[in-house]
Amino acid sequence: MTYEEALAYLQSSAGVKLGLSRVRELTERLGCPQEVPHVLHIAGTNGKGSVGAMLSGILTAAGYRTGHFSTPALLTPCDMFRINTQTVSEAHFARALTQVRAQAEHMADAPTEFELLAACAYHLFADCRFAVVECCMGGDTDCTNVIDAPCLSIITGIALDHCAYLGAHAEEIAFHKAGILKPGCQALVNDTCMSPGVLAVIRERARAIGAPLHTVSTCTGTGEAPTLDGTVYRFDGKEYRLSLPGAYQIRNADTVLHAVSLLRTQGIVIPEEAVQEGLSQITWPGRFEVLHRTPDILFDGAHNPDGILQLRESLVQVFGPAAKAVLVAGVMADKDYAAYPELLHAQTDCVFTVTPDNPRALPADALARTFRACSIPAAACKGVPQAVRCALERAEVQHLPVLGMGSLYLYRDFCEAVSGLLL
Repeated sequence: MTYEEALAYLQSSAGVKLGLSRVRELTERLGCPQEVPHVLHIAGTNGKGSVGAMLSGILTAAGYRTGHFSTPALLTPCDMFRINTQTVSEAHFARALTQVRAQAEHMADAPTEFELLAACAYHLFADCRFAVVECCMGGDTDCTNVIDAPCLSIITGIALDHCAYLGAHAEEIAFHKAGILKPGCQALVNDTCMSPGVLAVIRERARAIGAPLHTVSTCTGTGEAPTLDGTVYRFDGKEYRLSLPGAYQIRNADTVLHAVSLLRTQGIVIPEEAVQEGLSQITWPGRFEVLHRTPDILFDGAHNPDGILQLRESLVQVFGPAAKAVLVAGVMADKDYAAYPELLHAQTDCVFTVTPDNPRALPADALARTFRACSIPAAACKGVPQAVRCALERAEVQHLPVLGMGSLYLYRDFCEAVSGLLL
């Protein structure tokens, strides 16, 4: 297939069907590539991407060929697949999906889009020493959960999201995410913000299957207030520079450095210089990402209450407790968007809402009404370019930063609009 044919094939396979039977059959037909590399499997409501990117950067800096799979796609489907922190080419992706499709077409029950993508990731990473693989949704029935013996399973945190599939309570969500733990395989959970009940669910899963469970129970490291250039972070007597801005990256770095310690206990050589390099040079789009300076334009894909709280903390620490931002916001209709205005009220000057390019998107006017109901000025825009233009005009007058936020499905259009207006 050409790259364009690969995209069309994926689109024809869209849809959600729970269960692992299809993806198991597909990976078996491919020769079980998921069992070849050392797999680090990551679940969690928030933080998966940043933790995965940091670990991928560290392992690459240590000299290991490392694959990294993360969803959703931000600019193109290729950016879900990285090898040694670099996005695979369109030709490489198309070749891999062609081989996956050749096996999928023999299946009586056709795999879904994300099952194809997961199989494609394992196929692409079969010659890697490490594969850092993030769950797409949940854990136990997630399409990536076909690994029998990961070298490490990581749960970055538990909060409410994807409730229609995972349950309305944090304990139910924890049960699903704990499904990535495997018998006899080391597991790590950051329980800094977890309730005792949620942690108990994960501990019980670990006990039942005999998985050694390690916890990050407090923020072990300390950091200076983050800036748009990153954060100085201290852990176990050493100082690191985190290239990723955002207050929540300190918690993610805590998880990563505990993970590195556990990998070292398995005999995996990770020099301290590689840790320093990996943390200081890694980039991760869409998470408190600085797209432009003067004016300051950022994007953060926070889309659930826990993510919004972390975004708010980052805004306060970087710009000050009294500072406000001009928002360009777009969300999916199945998210808890009604909580956004109250959580962001003190940091919001005004909001220009948009409808992201996705069938599940909430109409811009409905989101604007939600903000106005909390006495936040909000206007619905016909498209992202109009919203960004209005936001920049407002920000210039008030000397405020512009923040694109909400769904990661908004990211590409937001970046293109910023580039079109400022470059």
